Amino acid sequence: MSDHKNLLAWREAMSLVEAVYRDIENFPRDETFGLRAQVRRTAVSVPSNIAEGSGRNSSGELRQFVGIASGSLAELETQLELATRLGFLDADATAIRQTDRVGKLVNALRRSLTRTDA
Repeated sequence: MSDHKNLLAWREAMSLVEAVYRDIENFPRDETFGLRAQVRRTAVSVPSNIAEGSGRNSSGELRQFVGIASGSLAELETQLELATRLGFLDADATAIRQTDRVGKLVNALRRSLTRTDA
């Protein structure tokens, strides 16, 4: 499979992780091991799964891991929405906007991999 660093979805997912870390820095201290930690883990799993799938042996495995990344992205969107509802995060935060961008790229990557296998 190709080098994951060449995939736009991976590069933008890495930018998403950076935005998440910056945007949640001011969460309440009592959320250090709660929502803050969960958001970080979930954000990191998006590019990690794309990279792992890219390092596997087939486009089918890449497609599977991109699907997992898509699930992690949905989980992250939910966590960021919760943070917004709780007043920990502004609705126009960079991480929220970047989540939307990464979602579009991951979906496009999934579609292209489906066409490749068809």
